[in-house]
Amino acid sequence: MNVATVFLMLGQGGAGGGGFQFVFLGLMILVFWMFMIRPQAKKAKQQKQFLANLQKGDKIVTIAGIHGTINKINDDGTMMLEINPGSYIKMEKSSISMEWTANINKPVTPIK
Repeated sequence: MNVATVFLMLGQGGAGGGGFQFVFLGLMILVFWMFMIRPQAKKAKQQKQFLANLQKGDKIVTIAGIHGTINKINDDGTMMLEINPGSYIKMEKSSISMEWTANINKPVTPIK
């Protein structure tokens, strides 16, 4: 079905019905943007800011579940991660999980 056929079908719907359909379509697009696109863009911005604020000594968790401490951040988007004393692996900055890292770095609340 091409665009011309769709417009011809809309025109056959009767008098005054086409305007409501376009308003309804516009509202559907607005709702889709509000609930799908906008939150994803906001989360991507937070992830980018999180990666930019990483520094040596931060405890992190990768998306693969590897726990470690940042030893060195390279200019090419990689970092050296110390997983055990004296054991280092080279990782991409984009492989760090923001949620899991925030979870291990939150303060522990005492049990009452």
